[in-house]
Amino acid sequence: MNSFDWKNLIDPLFYIHFDINGIKLGIYIVLFIVFAETGLFAGFFLPGDSLLFLAGIYNRELIENILFLSSDFVNVFILSAFVGFAGILGNIVGYWFGAKSGYYLYNKEDSFWFKKKYLIQSKDFFERHGGRAIIFARFLPIFRTFAPIVAGIVTMDKKKFMFYNVLSSFLWSFTLIFSGHYLYGFLLDNYQIDLKEHIELIVIGLVVITLSPVIMKLAKKQPSTDK
Repeated sequence: MNSFDWKNLIDPLFYIHFDINGIKLGIYIVLFIVFAETGLFAGFFLPGDSLLFLAGIYNRELIENILFLSSDFVNVFILSAFVGFAGILGNIVGYWFGAKSGYYLYNKEDSFWFKKKYLIQSKDFFERHGGRAIIFARFLPIFRTFAPIVAGIVTMDKKKFMFYNVLSSFLWSFTLIFSGHYLYGFLLDNYQIDLKEHIELIVIGLVVITLSPVIMKLAKKQPSTDK
């Protein structure tokens, strides 16, 4: 295992290539990250979207330690399914946590791991979009961490929550992992562009794309200074 640097916490490749004494644990770390980001309020800073996109690119390295078949499509499908299930479990834990500790969270002091403003923003977002917020939030950093917690706080119907939970989890995992895998192959085969040589640009690009809607919504909420 390489020496640890705090910057590694926001580097998706650190998780994908994670190993201890030569034993590759990337797949388990990726699944835990997905679970933590969607189920634990402490996971809002983790690199969810870029992690899944790069997981598609490094699909073989991740999946070969638990199951690897000759079909490229099946391997990507299996990885996407595992990630989808991790997201479902994460949201279930988030919902339960919100249902049990809503009052506590609204009265909790801010810390490095917890920012009450994110909870309030997620609640407003949830109230505007209802059940669809679970789907929208899955593709939005910060919101996807707090959406299931807020659903629990407002006691959203459990069957309705599970429907949107399952749909959003698989939609998120399959879209990003398949996009990463097949875009990598397409660009390499047709234009000799190796996305593995442009990881930093990919991460920055995905951060900009996924955070833009969040930033725009927050900007609209800022009070006007015009007289």
